[in-house]
Amino acid sequence: MLVKILIVVAVLAVAFVALVASRPSQCSTTRSAYIAAPPSAIFPLVNDFHNWEAWSPWAKLDPKAKTSYSGAAAGEGASFAWDGNKNVGTGTMTIVESRPSELIRIKLDFLKPFAGTSAAQFTFKPTGNGTTVTWSMTGKANFMAKAVNLFMNMDKMVGGQFEKGLASMKQEAEATAAVRN
Repeated sequence: MLVKILIVVAVLAVAFVALVASRPSQCSTTRSAYIAAPPSAIFPLVNDFHNWEAWSPWAKLDPKAKTSYSGAAAGEGASFAWDGNKNVGTGTMTIVESRPSELIRIKLDFLKPFAGTSAAQFTFKPTGNGTTVTWSMTGKANFMAKAVNLFMNMDKMVGGQFEKGLASMKQEAEATAAVRN
């Protein structure tokens, strides 16, 4: 009887490993929002990490997180590090490409709760009297991330945070644009 139980457990374990291994090795999340402000009013909110506290959803999840800035003040070479609670983890992000009012690419290095590297991108597309801002993130899914994705929808979780961030960015940019006019 014990041998049969061990065989069943071994078969289930192999099946689970095979299922996890068959999951996509790339994960991505993308969200967009229309903001009634020109790209020039929105771009600085992303291009300067000092401005992220005003709109970043993760800043609100752990207001006591330890943060630091290094490299350039803004744009390419600017870097931001954080060490926070279980909701925000620990890591760094560095702007690797910055084209004014058009595009920002960021390298994200996560240390906790799971180590990994991802790439984030913001695009700013003039649309009518405003701008469509698109925020996307892509990364490799290691075995652990693939296993977690079986039980949690990471696109929905991260996408929900992106939606909150874009909504806050919209408020901030539209308020700034209204003051300028």
